Amino acid sequence: MNQTIFASTEGRMLGFGLALTGLGLLAFGIGWHLYPDGILPYAIMTGLNLIIGREAGMSFGYASGFGHAQVVPLNILIETIQVLVIYPLFVQSTRHLIKLRTLEPFITRIHHAAESGGGMVRKFGIAGLFVFVFAPFWMTGPVVGAIIGFLIGLRPWVNLAVVLVSTYIAIGIWALLLNELNVWASTVNQFAPYALFLAIMLIAAAVQWLGRHRERSSNGEGD
Repeated sequence: MNQTIFASTEGRMLGFGLALTGLGLLAFGIGWHLYPDGILPYAIMTGLNLIIGREAGMSFGYASGFGHAQVVPLNILIETIQVLVIYPLFVQSTRHLIKLRTLEPFITRIHHAAESGGGMVRKFGIAGLFVFVFAPFWMTGPVVGAIIGFLIGLRPWVNLAVVLVSTYIAIGIWALLLNELNVWASTVNQFAPYALFLAIMLIAAAVQWLGRHRERSSNGEGD
């Protein structure tokens, strides 16, 4: 069964993504044991990216005094791992090679998001997928974008390349913007960068809540 799961291109992506996840957890574990105070901001930045989004995670990083060299690579790694794990899991679940009941609600939700957002991508192809991944809106981004790429029939490596390149460019632009905002805030008050982080986090969380509320409402109307 394991050989079947990892035999396809998406299966090899999943294997690589799981390996990166394991290495990341090992690095955090070693860092937490040796330098608990130093590793904590990285752990918080990672958690914020996973739960709320890159805006909150990166904003916290800059507010904590990190520069591009710390913030950008970590967020690139986080979002790369998300794509390399969730996208192949989705593909393998559609092929009935993997069935994880705990992930079924999440898989179903991103499947609906991919189907609803796939019209523009299907019309414009690779360019549409690039813009979809790049745009900072609810249920856009790399994971849903990769699933849309699969649904419209892009070859796996083409799909992955478009999604990751768009993601990395978006992270770079967010890095420049958030760093400039952080520099400006620090000239106002020493605590202003954290106030800016809280504002960005609340806005991102509100956008998530509104998106989920709209999604539940549309699903209710569909029923």
